[in-house]
Amino acid sequence: MLEIVFSDGKIGAKAVKIIGLAENSKLNSAFLSKDEQALAKKAIMQANFTGKKNSFVEVFGASGKIIIAGLGEKPDAIALQTLGGTLARKLFKDCVACFYVEDIKGCKLSHEEIAHNVAFGLMIGSYRFDKYFTKKRQDEYPNLEQVIFKVKNPEEVSENFRDFAALGNAVRYARDLCNEPANYLTPEVFAADIKRLEYLGLDIEILDRKQLEEKEFNMLLSVAQGSVNEPKVAILKWRGKPEQEEFDIGLVGKGVTFDAGGISLKPANGMWDMKGDMTGAAVVVASLKALALQRAPVNAAGIVGLVENMPSGSATRPGDVVTSMSGQTVEIQNTDAEGRLVLGDCLWYIQETLGVDRLIDVATLTGATMRALGDQYAGLFTNDDRMSADMIKAGEESAERLWRLPLGEGYNKMIDSDIADMKNIGGANAGGSTAACFLQRFVKPGTKWSHLDIAGVDRDEKGHPLCPKGATGFGVRVINRYLRNIF
Repeated sequence: MLEIVFSDGKIGAKAVKIIGLAENSKLNSAFLSKDEQALAKKAIMQANFTGKKNSFVEVFGASGKIIIAGLGEKPDAIALQTLGGTLARKLFKDCVACFYVEDIKGCKLSHEEIAHNVAFGLMIGSYRFDKYFTKKRQDEYPNLEQVIFKVKNPEEVSENFRDFAALGNAVRYARDLCNEPANYLTPEVFAADIKRLEYLGLDIEILDRKQLEEKEFNMLLSVAQGSVNEPKVAILKWRGKPEQEEFDIGLVGKGVTFDAGGISLKPANGMWDMKGDMTGAAVVVASLKALALQRAPVNAAGIVGLVENMPSGSATRPGDVVTSMSGQTVEIQNTDAEGRLVLGDCLWYIQETLGVDRLIDVATLTGATMRALGDQYAGLFTNDDRMSADMIKAGEESAERLWRLPLGEGYNKMIDSDIADMKNIGGANAGGSTAACFLQRFVKPGTKWSHLDIAGVDRDEKGHPLCPKGATGFGVRVINRYLRNIF
């Protein structure tokens, strides 16, 4: 992984020099010699460079390569993170680079905050999933090994970068999990990987099939019964306030490690991507990992249901009725609407056993939300206006944007069943809202609850500065920002 260093010492001659320049401002860097200043100003004039966001001018001087990076007008934290991610790609042929931190016109951030945000962008923007290549593709995988940030008080800046580094680590971890093929990341393997996180101070319990049967995870088990791979449930606890018994937040994640649709079989086109139907679980686990690495002053519990949804002679049939852990009965009209079954039992369990009264669940739940919002926003469904405002604010601050979508009695009635308390689909229309209404039936009165439907934003098919093509880990940053804002 790329090494981030903060230093006030001498920088090696081979390091590429990077200078940030806001739009319509003059180059006057204390870190460039007179000759370098002259070369850079000449190149800026010849290129008609004005400092627009994500524009660059390269200069080759006697001491090596210099990059003048455009920051746009009044660059904020997200703009600087995006710059870092862009630099991760631009520098892929270079081994060492140095970003010189100084005042930036129109930027309200301190030198330390500038360094931290660019470094964070480099950290998550340099991510690559390359473990299954027998030969690395040199044109896609960078040589960049180290970026040095020239700052004052490097020890203090480095120490204060800890929270960013922890979050970057967690985002990369979530992406690793989501990019894994389903033949490697089975529910059992996923559970074992979660268990090893105990070294961070997390309390982790893994429930096997026998325990799930005893605790009546009946909806979850109905999803798993068509697969040869055994279901697991992982429960994670972080106590950043050990003097407090109660949990401040409960996180719930859908962990369908492969979703063939069960008897309601999915079409072949694109089914390979259903290895990523466990993204909600990956986000929840990575969020707990981030809190532990940050030593965050919050008590957080997480639960993830890990199953495969496969067709077989033992699989759940459309039309079957199961009794949920809550005691409510569910007619399963479509076995490909399985994520809500997994989440329903997990939501109920974390409330019953841990008394959590503030919940966030995360899932790649519906194509309807993906069609409504595309890859620009995740769908936010919630029963609390204040929680909605806080979540949306956190989304804007973390570049993981949320759009609130409706709940309501009209949608809720659409999942009433003729033979049971409810059915697991609501018809052709408003699929995101009816799925959320299904989940809401497993949320106890008085519990503040938000559901994040991340279908559409869980994977990037083109790549962007903060994430290459593949799994995005969407949700880790917004959840972390939300929790750090309110606790």
